[in-house]
Amino acid sequence: MTGNEEIAEQEQKRRKVIYRHTANTPVYGLGFLGALVYYIQHADTIWIGLLGVLKAIFWPGMLVYELLKFLEM
Repeated sequence: MTGNEEIAEQEQKRRKVIYRHTANTPVYGLGFLGALVYYIQHADTIWIGLLGVLKAIFWPGMLVYELLKFLEM
């Protein structure tokens, strides 16, 4: 084997393929859209509608916070 072939073989052994699982992204997206529609439908003014958009973005964090508070963790 030449030096170049040995280096190429060593590089192939060191390479590692990492696959990332992104199944939660569509679930979050559906939840965001549902919350967005809910908050906007119940908004009386434009400012309440804009607040609803912010709530729709951050509702998973608020949900986990309230759940942990309820479970007293």
